[in-house]
Formats: sequence, C-alpha cells, structure tokens
Amino acid sequence: MGYKVAVVGATGNVGREILNILSERRFPADDVVALASERSVGHEVSFGDDTLKVQNLDKFDFKGFDIVLSSPGAKVSAVHSPRAVKAGAIVIDNTSHWRMDPDVPLVVPEVNPDAIAGYVKKGIIANPNCSTIQMVVALKPLHDLATLKRVVVATYQSVSGAGKEGMDELFNQTKGIYVNQTAEQHRSKFTKQIAFNCIPHIDVFMDDGSTKEEWKMVVETKKILDPAIKVHATCVRVPVFIGHSEAVNMEFEHAIDIDEAMAALKAAPGVTVIDLRSDAGYVTPQECAGEDSVYVSRLRSDPTVDNGLSMWVVSDNLRKGAALNAVQIAETLIHQYMQDAA
Repeated sequence: MGYKVAVVGATGNVGREILNILSERRFPADDVVALASERSVGHEVSFGDDTLKVQNLDKFDFKGFDIVLSSPGAKVSAVHSPRAVKAGAIVIDNTSHWRMDPDVPLVVPEVNPDAIAGYVKKGIIANPNCSTIQMVVALKPLHDLATLKRVVVATYQSVSGAGKEGMDELFNQTKGIYVNQTAEQHRSKFTKQIAFNCIPHIDVFMDDGSTKEEWKMVVETKKILDPAIKVHATCVRVPVFIGHSEAVNMEFEHAIDIDEAMAALKAAPGVTVIDLRSDAGYVTPQECAGEDSVYVSRLRSDPTVDNGLSMWVVSDNLRKGAALNAVQIAETLIHQYMQDAA
C-alpha cells in the first residue's frame, strides 16, 4: 500500500519538477493529485508517462491524503498548508512563509535530516531557499572538518528562480534585441534589463541595505547548519535559464588542508567534485541543468585570512534547489516516521 500525495502549485516550474521527480524516483504513491488556482483547473500536467488534470486548490478536500508537496506563493501557503494539516496530511512546503517559524523544521536531508522529527509540532516541514540549499550541502562536510566561522558568498542566480515569467522575460528580451526591439518592450518581472546583463537585486530591499534574498541565506544557514556561523551574501540575477552558481569564501576555526577538504567533499552525500584546475575543469550552470548533484569546483586556499578557503558551487535550482530537496524530505519522512501509516 502506497501513500496519497497532493502537489500544490502543480502548474509552476517547481510543481512540474516535483511531479517529474516523484515519477523518476518511483515514490511509493498510490494516488497523486495536481492542485493549482482556479484559472488552471482542467489543464493537464505530466506525471511520468501519465497526465494529471489540475484540480482547484481552493475547493480541494485534503482528507485522506498523507503528504502535501506545496509550491504556491507564500500567501497561498499560509492559507492552505494549515488546512491540509488539519485534514491529517503532513505538508512539505517550498515557500518562504514557514521557513523561520521556530516550530517548523527547515531541512536539507544531506545536512540536518534529524530535524524532520520536529514536524510533529505543526505538521509542516519547510524547504529552504534554493541558494541556501546548495551552499549548505557543500558547507556541511567542511564545517564538520574544521568548524566554520564566517562565510562570504556571491550568488549568480538563474531567471528560473523567478518563475516562468522570469524565463519568458529573458527569452523575449534576448530575441527582441536581435530584431532591434528595446528591452523595455519585454520588461515586467525584473527591475532592469536581464538579457546580457546582471542585476544585483533579488527580492525586496531591507532597512540595512541588504535584500530579502540575502537575508534568507544568512538566517537559513544559521537555522540549518549552525547559528554561530557568520554569513554575508550578495545575490545577483544573471541571464541564465536554469542553474544557480555561487562563489563561496570561508574562514574556519581550525586549520584545514586542501587535500583534507577535497576528500571530505568527495565523500559527502549529494556533492560531486569536479576540480581539474585546467581549461574546462570546472562545472558551469549550463552543465548542471537537469542534474541532482551540488557541484563543487575551484577549491583553493585564501591566504588573506587564517584558515581560509574559497570554492565555486553550482546546482540546478529547480531540482536540488527546490523539487528534489522536497521529495528527498518526503522520502526520509516516510522511511523514518510513517512506515506504519502505509
């Protein structure tokens, strides 16, 4: 007997990827339903070799469902995640709404799987921000080895992190520029032209001058990995369709040898090291699209601080940065906490 699973936000980039990954990984589900807003009702989405008709989230009765994988907007999650929990489901939520709730675990299975047990408080498990997920997967083995003091990260985030509208805007601006159209004719999602450009602005600005995306990386890393780690982030949107990249600079409490660090990363779950220190001996976002790993390249010492290292981290933000991480949480949940319910 399998589980009954509902996918909320099934017509979005992440929702579609969740359905794809559930099928790929043969998640033990007897029933999978696709839910979205009223305007998407009746549309079809792929689930492996099958198609599912989208049902109305507002009218859906979650009674009898075991797991809800939720990727709508934060405001929608605030309404419907508690409704699903009240009906008896456990919600794995990919929005920002629940991440910093002290009663909701924020989980990356390769980093803090034991935190999943905290779902009993509210019936909700939060999926972290995409840029945070790939960074902490790469940081975890190094933190275990030498204890991180400080992390300074610059991100290069693809437009798919802004949804289908972001991807469409990059495509239309790029195409338009080649036929002598201005970027402004195709600009609605981003604050400036994204084609052939970089925008150091993701999410809203905060009082201290940082953006909310940068704030998320700070507070989520502390909640997931270690509250003592100091984190400073600069988050940049770049004209790449899929795949986030990060230049990560680290300072450790203890001496850390490059060979030891390399060995720890190679042994870490979810990490693939490709660092040949030669032309093309590193991974770019174009190459990681469709892949599950967090890729680490260009690992090297930073001589400007004691016990310093730098590395380049790349991952598919729609897979490990969102959908795959959510499905991995669900897999851990059923294997460790729900076996008797099946």
